[in-house]
Amino acid sequence: MKVLNINTSDILGGASRAVYRLHQGLKLIDVNSQMFVQSKSSDDFTVSGNKTKLEKAFGKVKPTLDTFPLNFYKEREKTVFSTQWLPSNIHTRINQLNPDVVNLHWICGGFIPIETLAKIKVPLVWTLHDMWAFTGGCHYAGDCEGYLNNCGNCPQLNSNQSWDLSRWIWQRKSKSWNSVKLTIVTPSQWLADCAKKSSLFKNYRVEVIPYGLDINIYKPIDKQFARNLLNLPQDKKLILFGAMSGTSNQRKGFQFLSPALEKLALKNHTNDFELVVFGASQPAQDPNLPFKTNYLGRLNDDVSIALLYSAVDVFVAPSVEDNLPNTVMESLACGTPTVAFKIGGMPDMIEHQVNGYLAQPFEIGDLTQGISWILKENQNYHKLSENARKTVEEKFTLKLQARRYLELYRGSN
Repeated sequence: MKVLNINTSDILGGASRAVYRLHQGLKLIDVNSQMFVQSKSSDDFTVSGNKTKLEKAFGKVKPTLDTFPLNFYKEREKTVFSTQWLPSNIHTRINQLNPDVVNLHWICGGFIPIETLAKIKVPLVWTLHDMWAFTGGCHYAGDCEGYLNNCGNCPQLNSNQSWDLSRWIWQRKSKSWNSVKLTIVTPSQWLADCAKKSSLFKNYRVEVIPYGLDINIYKPIDKQFARNLLNLPQDKKLILFGAMSGTSNQRKGFQFLSPALEKLALKNHTNDFELVVFGASQPAQDPNLPFKTNYLGRLNDDVSIALLYSAVDVFVAPSVEDNLPNTVMESLACGTPTVAFKIGGMPDMIEHQVNGYLAQPFEIGDLTQGISWILKENQNYHKLSENARKTVEEKFTLKLQARRYLELYRGSN
């Protein structure tokens, strides 16, 4: 079987990292897996992308050009919003490769136009990494339920018109995809439930297949050794927070973590704790946190990331909305208990007070309690760590993910 995975990039953060892992996992079980991307960063010969200088240059400006229609909404929220209006003949290249199945992933950033899906001649499996596929352009809908009907009056556009950009995008999807042979895959049960309720995908088959990890890379490493390599203190309780541009991204919840740490400081000696932040450099305006903060910036290789998870005592992921974040899974694989709000795909990975702590959504006091509970439960910490690792070994390995996809591909033909 020849499978073609399509994603905007091959090794960048977030969803792209998960897609590339799946690509490698399929090869591990002897599936002929190829990958087609808009922006290639690796030297993997099974990954192909734009070839000519003109194609590569156009690929770099496409994400900016795709946002052009947003210029008509000056008061819009500064969140990711994708229109996918740029013309493309990418379907010709896909059809020439003649795969048995095409697995779409994150296709935004001007990569694949909405109308192109109907022009691909083989069965499509679409793995959703956020809500964009069934909304009018937003990637996370927040409190808005417009995607249940036909969008319009979009709050992220700050629009008070029913026929706005979000309605136009939704209509294009509805018109173009009504005859496409399509199977939807979501990594989390939460995203599956959203897709099943949506007006665009309510009649499609929706399956849940979680992400997978290489547990030979993401594994517990001696804490003292890890801290020595990262130049982190040996005598502190280390609290980890991480996300791309995490301290400024409202969806990732730093606005909840900051007051939670303030509460933690009121009940403890501040010299006992330090915060570690990765995925973001130190901001120009210091958030004035009660603990010393170590900013590690972006870590681009799996070994360094696994080393960091092993070095800390607890990972906190206070996201407002999230699908099945790699960071939580990676932390658990390294034996580090995780605290998060009970939202999105977090309950798929975190079992309350078994391998981490699920706080009630957006209650700062409960988030503080979760951090404190893990750091103070010294007699149970070893068990929490063991349970964290066991969770990933049983549910989220790369081979398990790849085999689930292979079974799905065979049923899609």
